[in-house]
Amino acid sequence: MSSALLCIYLKQTSTQHGKSVHKAVLELLRDSDISGATLLRGIEGYGTDGKIHTLKILELSNDLPVVVEAVDREEKIRALVPKLREIVGKELMTLQTVEIL
Repeated sequence: MSSALLCIYLKQTSTQHGKSVHKAVLELLRDSDISGATLLRGIEGYGTDGKIHTLKILELSNDLPVVVEAVDREEKIRALVPKLREIVGKELMTLQTVEIL
């Protein structure tokens, strides 16, 4: 049984149909009985637009990079890719094989 780690790279302020994209992704993963998922907020980063999004002490930013990570059997995660793509659009998603210890 092969396990996989899914990583989805988003902007904190990204929305779809009035709902935050990262929340919609987490809800889909939970409702699909994925073993576990975590939302990580970055302090600095950039995407395809090349614009650096950062958190500085004197500058509060609400558009920080966030990453959703999820772990489960590879087949379960791959089966969700079409639904995830509907939610995240062209945002970067990666999938790697992992060993669960």
